[in-house]
Amino acid sequence: MAKESMKAREVKRAKMCARYAAKRKELKEAGDYLGLQKLPKNSSPVRSHNRCKITGRPKGYMRQFGLSRVMFREMANKGLIPGVRKASW
Repeated sequence: MAKESMKAREVKRAKMCARYAAKRKELKEAGDYLGLQKLPKNSSPVRSHNRCKITGRPKGYMRQFGLSRVMFREMANKGLIPGVRKASW
């Protein structure tokens, strides 16, 4: 389980990224890379992590499901994910 502070940091980064998206796009089209450097670091979409929607775990993230591998396995064993059958885990 991820710390609440880490989850909050990711939410803050996502908001900042959304706030500066238009300005970032405008500066990139103009080729003004010095202007891009002056923007806050956390406004870059590259700095955000993918996290499990349930536990907030950043590692072992499966983008197709939005879950970490641990939660995916638990949910698949319970039959909560349609179309997934246990093979030989």
